[in-house]
Amino acid sequence: MKFKDAIEILRPINDIMGSLTVIIGILNTRFDVDPIILVLNLILGVLTYFFIAGAGNVINDYYDIEIDKINRPERPIPRGSITLNQAKILWITTSLIGITIAIFHSILFNLGYLNIILAVFFAFIGWLYAAWGKKSGFIGNIIVSISFSIGLIYGAVLNNTTIPPYIYFFFLTAFFLLLAREIIKGCEDIEGDKSQGVKTLAIKIGIKKSRLISLIFTLLAIIFFILPYFTNILNRLLFLISMFFGLAIVLYTMVLMVKPNLERNDFKRISLLLKISMFLGLVAFIFASF
Repeated sequence: MKFKDAIEILRPINDIMGSLTVIIGILNTRFDVDPIILVLNLILGVLTYFFIAGAGNVINDYYDIEIDKINRPERPIPRGSITLNQAKILWITTSLIGITIAIFHSILFNLGYLNIILAVFFAFIGWLYAAWGKKSGFIGNIIVSISFSIGLIYGAVLNNTTIPPYIYFFFLTAFFLLLAREIIKGCEDIEGDKSQGVKTLAIKIGIKKSRLISLIFTLLAIIFFILPYFTNILNRLLFLISMFFGLAIVLYTMVLMVKPNLERNDFKRISLLLKISMFLGLVAFIFASF
């Protein structure tokens, strides 16, 4: 296994994007926090998320080898760059690194056990999704949506303060938008999923109904995205300005969702747009903390 293959299977860009949730949780709850503690919280919190999220990507590819031979043959395991045994070792190693950092973080700032519990839970649901959740279909979609969004709660916990309501709205925004995207991805990968017995919504109830459900979850994400403006968020004006970019793309994506006779490339485009809008939403949450 080459180093570049190990980095590739960890999917660092996705991990860094997910780490933004931890940064958002920390910055939006930094009430009277010493600057040094703030910086250390950011570094240790991001590293914890990065390694555990990366481990989740590795174990996902481990269990998805047969599906990826059809849907994504260019990935390291199906193309033969990483063996299954090497992937398992990499998963265990990165999981332990992430959890160890969380334990050190807790001891350093006397955080108690909550951040450690969340870190272990994060690692567990990463494995649960890969081993069982994905083939279960919709339940798996819920698991992976929680897995991404939990960083917002984790970041807030690191400041050892009461979590304000808008953090939960942030969590629900990310959760529902990612859930909508996971359903769309099920529509995109329907051929490979069928061959492996994956019970996605697209397979169980059809693509048309799945699109409708995805549309509903996207609408819920928009509602929870707007709600923080009506709370005691740290900077309403910057949040209001920055949120329009994400909203514009989401609304455009919703228009694409209702078009008839969508093909695989159309679903791939919708999935990408939802990912972009999710990133812009996270950026808006960061601006809200200034």
